[in-house]
Amino acid sequence: MASETGNGSVLVAARRQVGSVIFGAGLNAMAWGGKLHPLSNPKRHAVERITNIAYKPTGDRAHLLDVYRPMNPSLAPTPAVLYIHGGAFRILSKDTHWMMALAFARQGYTVFNISYRLAPKHKYPAALEDSAAAALWVKRRAAEFGADPDKLVLAGESAGANLVTSLAVMSSYRRDEPFAREVFDADIAPKAVVAGCGILQVTEPMRLVSRKQRFPAWLADRLIETADAYIPEEPSISLDLANPLLVLERGEKPDRPLPPFFSLCGTKDPLLDDTRRLRDALDALDVENQCRIYPGEMHAFHAMVWRKKAQQCWRDQYAFLDPKVGLQ
Repeated sequence: MASETGNGSVLVAARRQVGSVIFGAGLNAMAWGGKLHPLSNPKRHAVERITNIAYKPTGDRAHLLDVYRPMNPSLAPTPAVLYIHGGAFRILSKDTHWMMALAFARQGYTVFNISYRLAPKHKYPAALEDSAAAALWVKRRAAEFGADPDKLVLAGESAGANLVTSLAVMSSYRRDEPFAREVFDADIAPKAVVAGCGILQVTEPMRLVSRKQRFPAWLADRLIETADAYIPEEPSISLDLANPLLVLERGEKPDRPLPPFFSLCGTKDPLLDDTRRLRDALDALDVENQCRIYPGEMHAFHAMVWRKKAQQCWRDQYAFLDPKVGLQ
């Protein structure tokens, strides 16, 4: 990596800015381009999509969700999934993550696929406050869409995995943050959590870079940008819920049982260590969990649902989740 002094710091800043724009634009283009394929139409899969429902009455597009529900469910009411997208807390939305929602709905789940406020304009805890508000909305309103809020799965990938893991912590530990206390007091009790290739400790991003001698500079930039964009310079509240992995690693007994976890990651994912640490922390707490590591796979590989390894990953998720919510 280039020196960060003198002209080197200017070059590094320019590289990071250009890389960030290209990276974000590329991901958005891939997700939106996929919508052009005929098989992206939910009706082709006997799934109904209801778009742009406000889960917070702010008028902000960041506070909208889409519902994906099976037209002919085998179980009524259906189990519910609250899906929270990734994107380094900085990019993407419910609209880019339609394929995740569709995959769950095809299996028989009613999916509430949310957007949330993004960094750096909205730093921690904005995304988590929105995720908590969405969970409370699902608790109140899921039945209107044919879903059972008592059969709730929290699912997300990357930054979304961080947010659903924090929601699980909030549902099981009585905490002081007002948004966390609301979740706890509402008695939200997920049946399971899916944490896909999560960035579960946002602070100290260089810990991930240091595990490999040859770590691409552009990838190191993305990890550093994530922390810089999401974490406030002068936090007004504890950073515990920005780093849910650290909370779990403390080994404190929860006030209510933590839900079962399914975690997944590829061996070529720079965030692999966080998934392994999550497995170890849950094991130490005696929490039911299954950790699947997929050889040769990169970050968020399961979003590429046409690939065989991704399809295997989805089968593994269903095999873990379905018995928890009565889908047999």
